[in-house]
Amino acid sequence: MSQNPDISVVVPAYNEAGNVVPLAREIAAALDGRNYEMIFVDDCSKDTTRQELIDAKAELPALRVLAHRHNAGQSRSVRTGVMFARGTVVATLDGDGQNPPENLPTVIDALMREDAPEDLALVGGDRSANRQDSAWKKFASRFGNGIRKRMLNDDCNDTGCGLKAFKRDVYLLLPFFDHQHRFLPALMNREGFKCEFRPVTHRHRTIGASKYTNFGRLFASLTDMMGMMWLNSRARNSRGADEV
Repeated sequence: MSQNPDISVVVPAYNEAGNVVPLAREIAAALDGRNYEMIFVDDCSKDTTRQELIDAKAELPALRVLAHRHNAGQSRSVRTGVMFARGTVVATLDGDGQNPPENLPTVIDALMREDAPEDLALVGGDRSANRQDSAWKKFASRFGNGIRKRMLNDDCNDTGCGLKAFKRDVYLLLPFFDHQHRFLPALMNREGFKCEFRPVTHRHRTIGASKYTNFGRLFASLTDMMGMMWLNSRARNSRGADEV
């Protein structure tokens, strides 16, 4: 494992026993030949998630395991991973295995390409064309995404997609709050940075159960969006600074 990786893959995990090790192996296969590390953040799981990851470290030298002392949610898990990350580019994907790691190069390469705009800070995945969820869950997602996109003007069709690549230093400029991970494009825009999106695949969950309900997710999104609208209304951007 390199002490100075270019890429850090951060995976939040809560009660994902049976999912995390196969997912880690897929990440290793997808990024084989690249200078990377993967950081799984166990959010105080009640099952064997943590021990399965610890045992897998012998097999996967690029694997790092962080363990929360108290359950703190997905956004805090992502932030913990980013704080410990050593790469200049951070890629994230969900610990349930529904984001295929084979799509990691899609977002990473788009962000790191030579002709990328200097102010491009995030490339996110878009599952809109092939999301493998129930009809009701897809409807709730489209409804919530539509409202958010209209109110925040972030040009993102699928902010709930866990597959993203972003510049670590820009992420650390952003204000943090619970459920922040669903508003990263809007927060990047607020700081004056650009975001792009690429179509990615999606697959059914095979082990475990979702940690969210549709109504719970929708209520949280609506209340958080009010906060985001307030943040946007209070934004003032210097567009950088020059030493004189």
